[in-house]
Amino acid sequence: MAPLAAGAQTVPATEPVIDIHQHTNYAGRSDAELLRHQRALGVTKTVLLPAGSRYGLAVQAGGNDSVVVLAHSNPGEFVFFANELPDIAETEPVIRKYLGMGAKGIGEQKFAVEADSKSIDLIAGIAREYSVPVLLHFEYEHYNLNFTRFHKVLERFPEVAFIGHAQTWWGNIDRNHTQSVMYPTGKVAAGGYTDGLLADYPNMYGDMSAGSGLNALLRDEEHARGFLLRHRTKLMFGTDCNDRDGGSEKCSGGKMLAAIRRLASDKTVERSILYDNAARLMKTA
Repeated sequence: MAPLAAGAQTVPATEPVIDIHQHTNYAGRSDAELLRHQRALGVTKTVLLPAGSRYGLAVQAGGNDSVVVLAHSNPGEFVFFANELPDIAETEPVIRKYLGMGAKGIGEQKFAVEADSKSIDLIAGIAREYSVPVLLHFEYEHYNLNFTRFHKVLERFPEVAFIGHAQTWWGNIDRNHTQSVMYPTGKVAAGGYTDGLLADYPNMYGDMSAGSGLNALLRDEEHARGFLLRHRTKLMFGTDCNDRDGGSEKCSGGKMLAAIRRLASDKTVERSILYDNAARLMKTA
């Protein structure tokens, strides 16, 4: 795909911003629309997360080849991860192939396996060999099941950086969270399982994208301010939205960007979450 045409409307970025979570063909969105969306938000580098060979991460996301093409067509603006279902014969050769082509990580792992299963251990073992992070979608009774056992994986693979994402990951910032509730409301009781993983395991990180991440901040802004400060070296901005222009009222990515800038206690915390943490983890500027 050709770069954005000259004269297209963008918002110049005065400071670099990394988006840790986007997809090609998200709900049918074109590459040109994705590129326009990212530039309108002021995102300077986007991580493209492919689907595996089956399913489309529930959003019709494009696969490994699609993210390679877009990244190569727009050098400097996109990097890509490798992905495959973790429990099929093709898992290892496919992921190794795309890591060999320059993938910066593995994910989005969004499949119906146990969170502490041998399948996840296989993914983690490959990540350890290539020194790349793994991004996982935790969703009760759907993907990466039995989340509250995930600490076992962190302990088995202390050298691997894991990035948590989605409804069950964010619901569990609250120690009183009901697992079946996807978008909880009301005040957060600090000290939930997710909070503990971020605090106690150096190899656990958080992806703030999508409605689940936004909901976690906005449901209790007093808690959110402390949470951002407490985990300022572990959290990373992401969009994971299918908005097409970057200025829509429905754009959760734009709302998240604004929320981080408003709720971060100081500029250092803001820059860590919007850029520094992801750049360090993926070894990319």
